[in-house]
Amino acid sequence: MSSLMRGKKRSLRGAVLAKREALSSLLVRVWGESIQRSALNLSVYRTARSVALYSPLGNEVVTSVIQQDALTARKRLYYPGVTDGTGGMFHIRSEDELVPGRYGILEPSGSQRFLPGSGEGAVVFVPGIAFDCNGNRLGRGTGWYDKCLSSLDREVSRIALAYEFQILEDVPVEPGDSSVHVIVTERRVVDCRRMARDDHSARLAGPCRGFNVSGR
Repeated sequence: MSSLMRGKKRSLRGAVLAKREALSSLLVRVWGESIQRSALNLSVYRTARSVALYSPLGNEVVTSVIQQDALTARKRLYYPGVTDGTGGMFHIRSEDELVPGRYGILEPSGSQRFLPGSGEGAVVFVPGIAFDCNGNRLGRGTGWYDKCLSSLDREVSRIALAYEFQILEDVPVEPGDSSVHVIVTERRVVDCRRMARDDHSARLAGPCRGFNVSGR
């Protein structure tokens, strides 16, 4: 990564992160519940047999509603963690199997890795600092999710949960950065693959306008 690109990402990450962490607990709860309810209505989630979630850090969009729905529906549920010094997504059977890990973030206590079989319609819910409507993602800065997502089969759907202000006109990317397929905010659901196909028209219409989908 060039120093220019590194600086651009650092500046953008800091600006959006400051706005996110300034949110009130009420907005985090209300918007978070709205975002999750929309995510539960996505057909790719409803048909998925395996679901990977994340434990929120700071004011990231919470995932507790999706967690409970996935467990009740008996979907195979996974969370990021480290086992035997190796990172990955690991299976849990109940929320009791999540324990404080690095930086106090809840991690799975099990060791069964996320290895979705063909046809499972697996879904990975992805956190991030900023996104654009083509699915480009600016992450926490560790590169963990970029590496994880790049190792998954194409059949695995990648869904970002974000607040509306986290969607920007353009997010700086470089080789090795992994994108998402869908972004769910408190206002809408954006089909990023459709946006990529209609990129020229999208730019004429302005960022993200006219290309939102219900996902239902």
